[in-house]
Amino acid sequence: MDLPLRPLMEAGMGAASAPRTNESRMVASAVAGQVSHPLARVSPYRIGRDGVLRLLPGTGGIVLNRRVGDRAVGLAADHMEAGVSLNNPGRDHAGPRGGSNRALMFYACVGNRARVTSGPVTGAVGTVVGKHGGINHVIVDFPPAVKRRLCIGDKVQLDAYGQGLELPDFPQVRALNLSPRLLRRWGVRTEAGRLLIPVTHTVPAELMGSGFGRSEGVLGDLDIQLSDARLVRKHRLHALRLGDLVAVCPLDYRFGPSRKAGVVTVGVVVHADSKVAGHGPGVTPLLIAPRECVRLVRRPQANVALVLGLRQSVAPPAGDPSWGGG
Repeated sequence: MDLPLRPLMEAGMGAASAPRTNESRMVASAVAGQVSHPLARVSPYRIGRDGVLRLLPGTGGIVLNRRVGDRAVGLAADHMEAGVSLNNPGRDHAGPRGGSNRALMFYACVGNRARVTSGPVTGAVGTVVGKHGGINHVIVDFPPAVKRRLCIGDKVQLDAYGQGLELPDFPQVRALNLSPRLLRRWGVRTEAGRLLIPVTHTVPAELMGSGFGRSEGVLGDLDIQLSDARLVRKHRLHALRLGDLVAVCPLDYRFGPSRKAGVVTVGVVVHADSKVAGHGPGVTPLLIAPRECVRLVRRPQANVALVLGLRQSVAPPAGDPSWGGG
């Protein structure tokens, strides 16, 4: 029997403790990129799953009026990365072509700090909030005042820290793309031999689309298809927010995404919706665990904007228009 798709409420969290990690043995590295320019396809039209042609802004660049914590669904945009998108187009003098950008994608973990190293806001600090595969961007959140002064091409350096993270008391649990900073603040706890993981939503694996077929889980994301209106309503997916921490069941993302009974993947929503067939809000994986090791705890506040203190309020969760997240 697969993990129930309705997370349990948060009773009993008070007596739980934080999980032990191998942080003392981990290595932090500096990696760098630059603010990317938005990209356009040969044809600017996007063909929707409904057969409608749309002209919409897409990925890359600096999104000025949206950021982590805002709605991921219903925007006049396609695969929007609501922050500052980074890539590393530098010429590689060793290894395969594009290795520098793949290294940026691999080393970066959600929750890492990012520092601007050139341009008018040199020294400004932001936070990694996602990784978008295919387009191969690392997404960084900066305060709005910083974003308005950033320039395309400005350089940004990350304190990359998180790959190799382990939970010694849960050797069967795999961490990917998860910084120790985010893990500490997320509210993940251990109780009676299980991990209690706060999430905003559970998503049935049957809805997952673009991103299948990859052989790893550290260079991107997997999209949630929102084409089934009944399931969207049932699981409140119309209210998904950028930065929401969500569980996909059953899904094993250890070696690339695969539907596998008895395994749950918890990740973060990193880009906005799309009307293109097979596409939708993207989820970068953070924790993969057997269902018997996990108890999902529904918490509307389980969004990286709040968890990491990037914002004091975010879009309200489904069914609660008054909630502002504190």
